[in-house]
Amino acid sequence: MASSLLGVPSYAAALVIFALTYFLVYPVVVYFKDSKGLRKFPNMSSFSGMSNVPFMILAHGGARSDYLAKLHKERPVLRTGPNTLSFGSVLAIKDIYGHGSPCLKDESYLITAGSHHHLADVIDRADHARKRRVLSAAYAIKNLQEWEFKVADKVERLFKKFDSCCTDPLPKGQLYPDPKDVNIDYRQWTNYFTLDAITDIGLSESLGLLDRGHDVVTATRSDGMTFQTNIRGALYPTARKQSLLIWSYQYYKLLDKMSNIIPFYRRMSRSAVHWEAIVAHCSSRRMERYKAGEKHDDFFQSLMESKKGEPNNLEWGEVVAEINIMMNAGSVTTAIAVTNVLYELLKHPRVLSRLREEIDTVLDHDEVIAPYSKVKNLPYLRACLDESLRLQPPTPHGLPRKTPPEGLRIMGEYVPGNTTVSISALVAHRDESVFPEACKFIPERWLGEKGKSLQSSFITFSTGARGCIGRNITYLEQAVLIASIVHRYEFALPKGFTLQRLETMNHILGEMPFISHYTSYYNTLNMSEPSVEQQWFSNRPNSGHVEIVFRHLGYECPTDVLFRLPQLDQSWTSLRGAHYGTALRACQIIANNAFDGYLATERDGKERFRPPAYQNSILVFCVSDSKSKTHTR
Repeated sequence: MASSLLGVPSYAAALVIFALTYFLVYPVVVYFKDSKGLRKFPNMSSFSGMSNVPFMILAHGGARSDYLAKLHKERPVLRTGPNTLSFGSVLAIKDIYGHGSPCLKDESYLITAGSHHHLADVIDRADHARKRRVLSAAYAIKNLQEWEFKVADKVERLFKKFDSCCTDPLPKGQLYPDPKDVNIDYRQWTNYFTLDAITDIGLSESLGLLDRGHDVVTATRSDGMTFQTNIRGALYPTARKQSLLIWSYQYYKLLDKMSNIIPFYRRMSRSAVHWEAIVAHCSSRRMERYKAGEKHDDFFQSLMESKKGEPNNLEWGEVVAEINIMMNAGSVTTAIAVTNVLYELLKHPRVLSRLREEIDTVLDHDEVIAPYSKVKNLPYLRACLDESLRLQPPTPHGLPRKTPPEGLRIMGEYVPGNTTVSISALVAHRDESVFPEACKFIPERWLGEKGKSLQSSFITFSTGARGCIGRNITYLEQAVLIASIVHRYEFALPKGFTLQRLETMNHILGEMPFISHYTSYYNTLNMSEPSVEQQWFSNRPNSGHVEIVFRHLGYECPTDVLFRLPQLDQSWTSLRGAHYGTALRACQIIANNAFDGYLATERDGKERFRPPAYQNSILVFCVSDSKSKTHTR
């Protein structure tokens, strides 16, 4: 018995000695042995060369990249962990991320991935190229016309909320609103907007968040049972937990499980399960519609088959993984971006005034939603978007890459092989040698030839072969939404308001409360009720209403003819749920394609005329400027 009792403390003591040796003594020995020669690089903190823990402790503070930016002003290279280097100059971008760089994605992407990898976390170059080929059709710029009317529809639904909360303009001389009038959280509603938009673009499915005014959605467990949960509450915690715990690749899975003892981490794990269940529910619903023969020019269709109708034969788990990252990254980063840019505009009235002047010169008085064709090339609008993305990139975290076994020179410094390297987008964008007064919001820096030269140092979307495949979608959403908002509304923030940001992999933004009222420019409009035909279309849409829309556009032909037009048959499901203005613009695009031909932006960035898509001999009566014309195709 005595031996047994003595054996217990002896066993415990052995465990303690092993733990102390492995986690304290061994790292010190490795650090001073310095077999890779990394001690020549200055440490981020006293113990960074021995452990990743200081970097993860910094992550808990939610301002890791801001802290690195300050340190990099004095030290261009920092050792942030035993095998990890952070770079602080834009000169490192090409070496680490550029086309032709021998660096691969770090294994942390695989450690945090699920059972099936999506485009963003796959490491193998061949597998990445295979995925990119499949997905390039889904994200191609030629799909902008299909995306635009879906985005416009969501903007229109968002404005329905803003209109209902509009107040009178602030009295002359009053700079800040009465607190009782501050009744909209812009951050919340734009997140509804991006979630609704990306789900429609990707799955031709409406979550209905904007219409309901809340984010409770249906999710499906692995056993097939459904439940209700908050999509925004499920969306953000997963990346946050990963960013806090991945200080030891070897023990990450164990740490992930052990951390659930702590309520703070347990709640984040529960949220991650809910997010997976939401994605599973949306994916299954779209698959059911696909099996029933429903086809759309959406992301899901491109996953399932090529443009020629040939099956891609992806495993279902891989399809769900791609839908997961589309819904996640496609909603979170754009929501962050449109919140940041409006915040900066409200903090800089001179910039807002100049932007409004540019937008008002191209939009008609009665245009509620800015057509992308009118605003996509506005230089100052794009400058404002890019400057906001530069100043506060939605993903500030340095994307980790691993050097090749033979090592690599980065910024002229030799870095040994199999070393994790990165440069934070926020750090790169604070490089004063490229961005003077880097901490200030100065859209003018992006104008003209000088602005073009900055693009190589702009890594909000990363760069090279692993650059963000969805950047066309986010620019479309941002340009249409911000142009429409600036054209229609004035805003005011509470006195002393500062937008709060918490860094994980992405920024998590705090609330952004404001009040809105119509601009004086927009108040010159006739704000009468919509016509009976408009209300009729919005409330009870059926195929007959499409005739009404085309009649307003000046085209008159039977419904059976209309439904043989390219795109209309595919778009009808989305048009049925659209507001009148959105349907009008979508039908105009279809009519242009069918009867008149159209200008399309090709892969080389040049616009070329495409002939009419509809070539059948059909007589269409067109009324334009009170004159009758017949079009025969």
